[in-house]
Amino acid sequence: MNNQSKPSSRRKFLLNAGLGGAGAAAAVVAGRQALTGAAPTVTKEARGYHVSEHVKKYYKTTLV
Repeated sequence: MNNQSKPSSRRKFLLNAGLGGAGAAAAVVAGRQALTGAAPTVTKEARGYHVSEHVKKYYKTTLV
């Protein structure tokens, strides 16, 4: 009987399918990073919450 070859081939198939999926995901992530380039630098003034013109307009619309 050839019972050992079937489970072994199934395991290899599932292993290869998992590795192929992980490889495809890694390629997509690497491609996106290559397209976007380096992350923009954020200056100290731009960090966190600050009131700007559009925030002031929003606050005016919420007054009852």
